[in-house]
Amino acid sequence: MRKMDKDAGGNNARVWKIAGAAFLIVAIACTVVACAGKAKEEEAESQYESLAEQTTKSVEPTPEPSSEESSEEPEPEAEPEETDPLEELKEMGVPIPEKEVDFEDLQENTNEDIYAWIYIPDTPIDYPILQHDTDNTFYLEHNIDGSLGRPGCIYTENYNAKDFSDSVTVMYGHNMRVGTMFAALHKYEDSEFAEEHPYIYIYTPDGLLVYEIFSAHKTSNEHILYAHNYFTNKWTVEKYIEDSRNVRVMGGVQREDVEADADNCILVLSTCVGNEPDKRYVVQGVLLNGGKEWEEEQEQE
Repeated sequence: MRKMDKDAGGNNARVWKIAGAAFLIVAIACTVVACAGKAKEEEAESQYESLAEQTTKSVEPTPEPSSEESSEEPEPEAEPEETDPLEELKEMGVPIPEKEVDFEDLQENTNEDIYAWIYIPDTPIDYPILQHDTDNTFYLEHNIDGSLGRPGCIYTENYNAKDFSDSVTVMYGHNMRVGTMFAALHKYEDSEFAEEHPYIYIYTPDGLLVYEIFSAHKTSNEHILYAHNYFTNKWTVEKYIEDSRNVRVMGGVQREDVEADADNCILVLSTCVGNEPDKRYVVQGVLLNGGKEWEEEQEQE
């Protein structure tokens, strides 16, 4: 009997040793995977920082006229003046960042899905915008180099046109704990920050688009485009803007002085809310240098 108890005790000890060793192996494996994921995330963040640095515009000095040039040369005939879109924005009091984006280089050497660039001053939001042709969730969990993992990319779905001509364009980005991607949208919970940072800058191959923020607040996690019939008629857009205007929640900002209606193009930036998986935080702006052209008057169905 004593021998059986001794054997049983020995077997139990061996079982616990095996279980302990297995647990240690799993723990080590999890640590290795976590470290690898963290390293990949940091690598992706570093790549974004490098790309952002490349978009900083260097101002070249104006060359001085040569003394050898004859002052008697006839002046060329003045060509008809063309309206400069940037000058129009400046006349509206909109500051224009010193920034230049080489889309041909980005598409050729980084990712062909890059089609625009978003910039919000005094935030880390300084990123390329991507759109996958067929998989609308691809860049939710894939980085700019196509690898699986965080932080993902700033992206739109293929329901939206890449020229920002839709009545409502929705853009997504992760709320990263380290403050990158669209985490900085939560800065707009501070009304003072919102007042001092009213513009969203979107760079495209065709030029700069500037949106003035009119609303920022928490909302549900509904798919905005799907829930509003992809904003195919004017009354749906008007209703959406009205509902956004009427949201009064803690951390929400409403700028009544900024006009927005269905004849404007609206940009919605969306990110997660920490510890509230059923919520999203949205920052919404109205396009200042452009508008929505409806083919015909839309009537409420």
